[in-house]
Amino acid sequence: METTRLSEKGQIVIPKRIRTDHNWEPGTEFLVEDLGGSIALKPIGSFRRTRLRDVLGCAQYKGPRKSLKEMDDAVAKGARERP
Repeated sequence: METTRLSEKGQIVIPKRIRTDHNWEPGTEFLVEDLGGSIALKPIGSFRRTRLRDVLGCAQYKGPRKSLKEMDDAVAKGARERP
């Protein structure tokens, strides 16, 4: 357990080890929940920023490139076929 101090401006520094363990970078926004005798900080948008090329492989598509129209048509067809 680590300690920190409330500043005159009402600010609290989250210890570096905790920020590093949670990958919280400057600018991370939090929801603050009052739990009575304590508070909980919950990061908003806790997913790391990703680039398209970082996640494209999860699609597992190996065929030729599709146009946006082809993709839109396929989505519309799928929506029509769903009960």
